[in-house]
Amino acid sequence: MSDTETTITELLDQVDAATQAPPVDVRSIMDQLGERSFAPLILVIGLLMVSPLSGIPGSPTISALLISLIGIQALIGRKHLWMPNALLNRTVPEETLRKAVAWLRRPAAWFDRHSHKRWPLFTVKPARWATMATCVCFTWFWPFLELLPFVTSFGAGAISLLSFGLLTRDGLYVLLGFAVVAISTTVAATLLLG
Repeated sequence: MSDTETTITELLDQVDAATQAPPVDVRSIMDQLGERSFAPLILVIGLLMVSPLSGIPGSPTISALLISLIGIQALIGRKHLWMPNALLNRTVPEETLRKAVAWLRRPAAWFDRHSHKRWPLFTVKPARWATMATCVCFTWFWPFLELLPFVTSFGAGAISLLSFGLLTRDGLYVLLGFAVVAISTTVAATLLLG
């Protein structure tokens, strides 16, 4: 479940490169990121769901499926990622994706500047497995939250923090991600049950 360290800005550059040859589908984005990049793929999906893309009907459900499939394969130790063609062939409006990437660049640069290896206890096994399992399980609620526009953005923020912490080996972001998971779960339960 190891990944090559990279920055969010570099990941956004790779996603942006996928928009240069429309139509843009999940396959072309994954080709840019690489089939062995489990944490970067989850981070990119989480970031895109933080952006206004989360308001497109169906995108939270598709994102939840993608994160679950990627995370489960990381947890069982697969070396190469497998995805069904039905998901790989899903297209994303290129202009919307381009705008989402542009919208994310400023916060991405801030996170890149303020991350470094620290608190390794939270980024190595077994904490690493627990974090990846949380990324998987937490997305299972997203399809139900589609009724509440943009609410999944909060959950996606948690996934982004968790996966960014794993990618950069920065335990602070992992802890922040778990804090957002707790807050998001409380808010979502209040909205759905209240």
